[in-house]
Amino acid sequence: MRLLVTGGAGFIGSNFTYYWLERHPDDHVVVYDLLTYAGNRASLADVEDRIAFVQGDIGDLDLARATIEEHELDVIVNFAAESHNSLAVVDPGLFARTNVLGTQLLLEAARATKVDRFHHISTCEVFGDLALDSDDVFTEESPYRPRTPYNASKAAADHYVRAYHETFGVPVTITNCANNYGAYQFPEKVLPLFVTNALDDVPLPMYASTQNKREWLHVLDHCSAIDLVLHGGRVGETYNVGSGFEASIEEIADVVLELTGKPSSLKTIVPDRPGHDRRYLLDASKLRSELGWEPSYDFREGVEETVAWYEANRAWWEPLKARAPVTETAWR
Repeated sequence: MRLLVTGGAGFIGSNFTYYWLERHPDDHVVVYDLLTYAGNRASLADVEDRIAFVQGDIGDLDLARATIEEHELDVIVNFAAESHNSLAVVDPGLFARTNVLGTQLLLEAARATKVDRFHHISTCEVFGDLALDSDDVFTEESPYRPRTPYNASKAAADHYVRAYHETFGVPVTITNCANNYGAYQFPEKVLPLFVTNALDDVPLPMYASTQNKREWLHVLDHCSAIDLVLHGGRVGETYNVGSGFEASIEEIADVVLELTGKPSSLKTIVPDRPGHDRRYLLDASKLRSELGWEPSYDFREGVEETVAWYEANRAWWEPLKARAPVTETAWR
C-alpha cells in the first residue's frame, strides 16, 4: 500500500505510523500533519528516514490533492482531528472547522484522486453516553446522540464519510474506538495528565463525577484493528473497536499513583466540565467475528508500560505541558 496518514504527528497517528512500518516495511507512508499544539514531529523521530512528511491542513484541498497525486497514494487513513473535549467547550468553532469541514475537504481530495480506500477514525462518543448503572453497550447500529461540541463534530464527520460513499462511491470504512492510551499521548488527556502530574508531585485533577467510566483501549490494539479493516473490512461498513475493559476516573488515578509510588493525597476534586459524559462501552463483536480481531494488551500491564514510557521520556513531554490550551481546574 501507499498510505497518507493524516494527523500522523499526533498520538494515535504516530503510533499507527510506527506500527505500520514495523509490520509492512515495504509500504510507502506519507505523514500529513498541520502541527497544531497537539502535533509533535518529535514523535516521529525514529522513523523520519522512512516516511515523507508534509505539513498541511486537511482543509487545504489543493495541498491534500497534490500530495496524493505526487506520491501516488492509494489509501488515506484519517486521524486528523481536534480531539480534546475541554477545548471544544472553549472553542467549539475550531472543532467544526477541522473535524467537519476538514474531513469533507479531505473526502473531496480522495474523490478527485480516486483512492482505493478512505478510512476514517471516529469515536465512541458520537453515540452519546450510557447510564452508570446499566448494562447497555453501543453497537454499530446505535443512534448518534452527541452531547458535546467535540462529539457533534465527529458525528458530523462520520455522516459526511458515509454520504461520500453513498453519493459519490468513495470507498470508505469507519472505526469507532474507545478511549486510547499509550506512548506519545499529549499530556492534556486524563491518563498522561495524571502520570506526568504524579511524576512531578502535582495534584491530579479529578472531575467531581469521579465514578464516571470509560472503556480503555491500548493504542497498538487500536492500530491492529485498523490494519485488519484496511485489509479485510467491507467497504461502506463501520466497525467498533473496544477492549471491553472499563475503569472510572478515580480508579485510573489510583492505578497511576500506585505505579508511580505517589500518595493518594495528590487526588484533587475539581468542578465537572460542561457536558461531562457518564459512561461509554462499545460492542466490538462485529470486528471480532468478521475479522478475527482480539486485543493483546491487558489493561494493568499496558498502563505499567505507559507509565514507564513517560518516566523515561521527560524530554518528550515536559516541553508540551505549557502548550495545553485549557486548565482543567478552572471549570465553574
